[in-house]
Amino acid sequence: MAFENPSRDRIKEILANAGNIAVVGLSDNPDRVSHMVAQAMQKRGYRIIPVNPNAETILGEKCYASLKDIPEPVDIVNVFRRSEHIMPIAEEAVAIRAKVLWLQQDVINEEAAAFAMANGLEVIMDRCIKVEDAILNPRNL
Repeated sequence: MAFENPSRDRIKEILANAGNIAVVGLSDNPDRVSHMVAQAMQKRGYRIIPVNPNAETILGEKCYASLKDIPEPVDIVNVFRRSEHIMPIAEEAVAIRAKVLWLQQDVINEEAAAFAMANGLEVIMDRCIKVEDAILNPRNL
């Protein structure tokens, strides 16, 4: 059975209830898409937790080397990594009991999605969180 994203209504609900969003692959380079998207989400009121083993802080937030190092609950794991690197991230997302695994636009890994869903996570794949938020929650625009 082919993967299907949740309905737009459900995605809107996920975003409305999102507390902490861990961003895996968040770059400290302001020219990178991950940085621009995370910064925009932060400006819209979301709490961003950077996951990047090569940086101390990004966007004024302490960086963590991995999801397992984050000392607080995570609602959404938003991933900016190549598709072939997603399975270990999905495994960590399950281990920390995240609620949602969100793979950014052009990031597709059916095996990781199936694993995450089988372990209780909702999965959104090949969608930009910033675009979805702007469409579904047009506040602060």
